[in-house]
Amino acid sequence: MQNLNAAEEDWTLLTSFFPPRWKKLAAETNALKGLRQDKSEENYLRVLLLHFGCGFSLRETVVRAKEAGLADLSDVALLKRLRKSKDWLNALCSALFAEKCIGSEVPEGQPLRLMDSTQVKEPGDTGSLWRIHYSLQWPGLSCDHFKLTATEGAGTAESLSQYPIHRGDHILGDRGYCHPNNFHFAAQHGAYTLIRMNPHAIRLETEGGYTFALLPALRTVKETGRVREWPVHIPGPGAQSLAARLCVIRKDQAAIKLAVKKLRRKASKNGRILTLEPTTLIYAEYVMVLTTFPGKRFPAKLVMEYYRFRWQVELVFKRFKQLAQLGHLPKYDDESAQAWLYGKLFVALLTEKLIAQARDFSPWGYSLQTPPESLA
Repeated sequence: MQNLNAAEEDWTLLTSFFPPRWKKLAAETNALKGLRQDKSEENYLRVLLLHFGCGFSLRETVVRAKEAGLADLSDVALLKRLRKSKDWLNALCSALFAEKCIGSEVPEGQPLRLMDSTQVKEPGDTGSLWRIHYSLQWPGLSCDHFKLTATEGAGTAESLSQYPIHRGDHILGDRGYCHPNNFHFAAQHGAYTLIRMNPHAIRLETEGGYTFALLPALRTVKETGRVREWPVHIPGPGAQSLAARLCVIRKDQAAIKLAVKKLRRKASKNGRILTLEPTTLIYAEYVMVLTTFPGKRFPAKLVMEYYRFRWQVELVFKRFKQLAQLGHLPKYDDESAQAWLYGKLFVALLTEKLIAQARDFSPWGYSLQTPPESLA
């Protein structure tokens, strides 16, 4: 795919795809504060897009910016601007996320929060790893939380504590969040959880405090497409336990074969093909989720239907990595690397919006509307 070139593209047309308040967001996030020259929001962002969208180095970016009459500054000055733009770029990404409305419906009209994280790596064998924590609202598909952390050290793990949790939230997460602390953390904030079960990461109990017999329970679900549920308890700190439900559906034969094939391939890569646990192969025949959603409003079949929506998060990240080469971070410092990543996401969202517009308004690729400069 050809890179977005902010110097050669019709800027007036391009800005028509920006969030309506993109200029005001620059002021609200203090992106221009302290600049002695070139205080234009347009030139500021155009120069940044040369760096993000075209993949130019800082030094090449300032040369091209000067040739295009956008700015006359050094690569050190551009790096400082990159750092200062972090909050502005984050706000631009959130605004474009908010525009993405697919219009799908959810049963019972209950909004959901789909949470996930992904890792991105700086280039090179010794490149640092970063983790993006992301929360997506369904059905509007708007981003309500977006955070970038390291992958090692305190406060960096894949955890619900990375997100602001509100009373009444209905949270969906993949097996990476299947840890007792996450269920109890959400419950303490008055929120409900629906998380893919990882039987190797959590221990379930009966109401009487005995270990829940998972394998015998699974063996009772023999029919494809059948859904069953069991009341369970999730042990917590001290003597505390949290009431939950284990909901299970058996996969069809094609899905089971695919799951087993992936397990064997993964085990083969790790040199463990002969030590693949029999229980792991049994678990591969089912989709298991743990939920604290109220049972009266959310029967087991509805719970499994809800879990399907969680995959939208992974699809979003997959598109971003393809469109914006998200897996490569420059080796500057924490602030500039985070700003660079937000800029890449902005390019990805903008590219996706351009593609959608071109598809809907063939043959010239955009609607005949005046860019909303008056709202900027």
